[in-house]
This record gives sequence, C-alpha cells and structure tokens, in this order.
Amino acid sequence: MKKAVEKCKELIFGHVGVFIVLLCIIPFLFVGPELFRGIEVEQAPSESEDLIVVGVSQLGSESGWRTAHTLSIQEALTKDAGYFLIFNNARQMQENQIKAIRGFISQRADYIVFAPVVETGWETVLQEAKDADIPVIIIDRMVDVKDDSLYTTWIGTDAREEGKKAGRWLERYLRKKNRASEEINIVVLQGTPGSTAALGRTEGFEEIAALHDNWYILESMTGDFTAAKGKEAMREMLQRYPSINVLVSQNDDMTMGAIEAMREAGVSFGENGKVKVISFDATRDALEMVNNGQINVDIECNPKQGAYIDEIIRKLESGEPVEKSYIVEENVFTKDNVKEFLDSRTY
Repeated sequence: MKKAVEKCKELIFGHVGVFIVLLCIIPFLFVGPELFRGIEVEQAPSESEDLIVVGVSQLGSESGWRTAHTLSIQEALTKDAGYFLIFNNARQMQENQIKAIRGFISQRADYIVFAPVVETGWETVLQEAKDADIPVIIIDRMVDVKDDSLYTTWIGTDAREEGKKAGRWLERYLRKKNRASEEINIVVLQGTPGSTAALGRTEGFEEIAALHDNWYILESMTGDFTAAKGKEAMREMLQRYPSINVLVSQNDDMTMGAIEAMREAGVSFGENGKVKVISFDATRDALEMVNNGQINVDIECNPKQGAYIDEIIRKLESGEPVEKSYIVEENVFTKDNVKEFLDSRTY
C-alpha cells in the first residue's frame, strides 16, 4: 500500500493529470477493506439506534479472574440490552488507561467505566471527564483522589475484609489443630504494587497477624498477580526460608505458580503438607484444588460485576440517586463447603 501511495504522489506532482490520479485512487476504493484487514476499528452507533454508549477500560488480562470479570461486563452491556460498548484492554499500563479514557471523552461516551491498574494518578483525567459531564463508574479496584466528586460510584469487593477473612481462617485452623501457641512462619505473595487488591489484602491480613505475637511474616514479595512471577518469587523464598508454615498468596494464579515451585523443591503443601496454602479469588480451577486438599482455603473475590454496572446506569438514566459504593457478595471456601459450589462455578 505504501509503495502505491508514493507512486500516486509522483504522478500528482509530475502534473500527469486528474485522470491518472483517479486511476491510482479507484483501486483503493475496491480493495480498501482487504488492505485494512486485522485492524480493529470501533464503529460508532447511528443516531437511529439510540444506544447508551459506554467506554470501558479494563486494566488487563493477567488472570482467569480478570477474564471472568471482563466477560461479566460484556454480557451485561450488550446491544440487545440497549448499549454500545467501546472496550479497551490497558495491558497493565496506567498510561494506556488514561489514553483510553481521554478517547472515550473525545468520542462523547455517555458513561465511562474503568478498573484502575493502581490507585493514584487519576485526578487530571477524571477532572477532564467531569468537565465533559460524563459520569465515571469505577470497578474492582479503587482510586485515591482528594475529591471524590470526580467519580460517580465504585463497584467492587472489600479487599481489606478479604485479608481479614484469611487471617481469621488461620486463627481458627491453628486452634482446631492445637497449634495456636506455636511459632508460625508466614510468607506472602502480593499482587500488583499500588493496586487496591494488594493494598487491602495486605493490610487486612496484617491487622489480624498483629494480634498474634507468635506469627512471623518472614517476607512479602510481589508476584504481580501472575503465575510465572508467583512461581519465581516462591522459589526464591523457599531457598531463603526452610521453615515456612503458611503461604498467603493474593490470587489464584500466583498460587498455581507457587505450588509448582513447591513441587519442584520437594516441599509438601496443603491439607496434609508442611505449608498451609491460603489463596484469593476462588476461580474454578483453584476450587478444585481446595476440594482435593492442595489449597487449604480460598477467599472469594467476586468478578460478576457487570449486572451492577447495568443497574447503576439505568438508575442514572432515569434520574434516580445511586450510592457512592457497592460491595459485591463473597464467600470463603474450604473443603467443608466447596463441593456445593463447584458445579455452578463457570470461571
């Protein structure tokens, strides 16, 4: 295509004439679609469709949980439901999300929805959305801004409470096993630094751990919510600490990587193993591992937030007030209760 365009330029500047210029241009009118195959182009809805335009920036696709979260949104905001969805995958980069949000503003979207990669650094672009009079709905993770009028509402899970649930489970487990007075050595695999999930789960668990003088958090390392980095970090900690009693892994993907590292190192884990495994998210694969005793407990982080977005937008469309935050319901899964949920788990 590039060579053809250059040829046209030569013809134009060579004063060959309009007829020949047209001969150069006409082929593009017929083969244009083939030339642009593979390039994604968002088509704006026609005015006659009267659809609600929603720009959604998802932070990435780093985990099975994130895939389920995205699917929940896409299933809720369909054309049949009255929406035109403009979807963006930020690939774990805040600058990509800021660019996407500005794109939604320039396209005059009716609503902007995004799951922030990190909590800070959003004031400028959110002010731009506010100035454009576009309501912003934040999902999953949270933003840290001085002026909370920069967004309309937040939908997500209580990450701090999830961390506390993990700590409370460990308390109960140790009492049940008559190990409440033992020294307990703990390592932590944290998620993306600065993210709501990593900050909240860390703070919540540490709040419970601080109540126990015999609990020792030997080290916390980031696995960035991925299996590969979780495995790498766990391998390093296994080499440094031969007496680990508990692994707290802040999502199932990192847990899978950590389990692989323990297998390779010959370290037993789970219900009948040396290292007790606490995980978060409760994806189907992980719940299978709870059921077979490889993971001791999995703290649910519910990804099904699409219906909440739909409900909030419909309220805003009809002029109804909405809450500043919505917490989705969650569960805690152990071998005692996991079987009843396995058949219905779709992610």
